[in-house]
Amino acid sequence: MSDTSSGGRAPADAAIELAISGMTCAGCASTLTRVLGRVPGVTSARVELASGRARVDGAARIEDLLRAVEAAGYDAKPAGADSA
Repeated sequence: MSDTSSGGRAPADAAIELAISGMTCAGCASTLTRVLGRVPGVTSARVELASGRARVDGAARIEDLLRAVEAAGYDAKPAGADSA
């Protein structure tokens, strides 16, 4: 179910998980943690190199998160979109 009254933003306490590809080292994960943390609405971000996943807490729009990751030179999609 989608809530358009919040401008496409997740609730303030929502957690979004992203599957990220293109990371090759801890520096990549650190860079993406900073990049995601700067997206408006993010209260915390954690990127794990080993799993290729990011967890973002806050009220950010997923589109903004995906754009930020792609602008940093990596590929991302919602973690639930893995199965194809």
